[in-house]
Amino acid sequence: MRADNLTGKPANRQTGKLFVVSAPSGCGKTTLCKKLLGDDLGLVPSVSMTTRKMRAGERDGADYRFVSLKTFRETVKKKGFLEYEENFGHLYGTPRDPVEQNLRAGQAVLLSIDVKGAMKVRRTYPDSSVLVFIMPPSVGELKKRLEARHSDDSASISTRLALAKREMAYRPRYDHVVVNDSLEGAYKKLRQIIQAELGPKGV
Repeated sequence: MRADNLTGKPANRQTGKLFVVSAPSGCGKTTLCKKLLGDDLGLVPSVSMTTRKMRAGERDGADYRFVSLKTFRETVKKKGFLEYEENFGHLYGTPRDPVEQNLRAGQAVLLSIDVKGAMKVRRTYPDSSVLVFIMPPSVGELKKRLEARHSDDSASISTRLALAKREMAYRPRYDHVVVNDSLEGAYKKLRQIIQAELGPKGV
């Protein structure tokens, strides 16, 4: 039996598929994933846990599980994450149990996580994971989108752009790449990828 590369323990045989969507900040990943979950594809969301504060319009348990640093660290000690990373001073992690339960039940699970997390998931589930990378049309266009959000100062935007360039270097390691030059066009292609991977009869 294949070993779980994060824990060293034997991994249970999985019957579902694990769709992992990654993108640099400002590429529309959150919007695209919400559209996928609202469609008729039968995808089950994986709600990440984070130590950052809730933003306007977000809901605890729906967008993220917002927890204290103490709770997050306790979950790490209990090996309760499939993967976890620090981004912009905050911790983000994918709870292990809900994902594994859904996969064993034959469900298709959707994860929206960064590139490092995606690589960990691929190592753990090499046969059942499908990785999709969302690209901006250009770095210049990405900068415009970040500026239009009015949520970051110039220094933060520069940091995000530098990180975006490093993240985009991972795109050859993904199964599919979608360029978000228009939201509807990108979503159409993303939906087609999911449907093709699931097949006519689902997972």
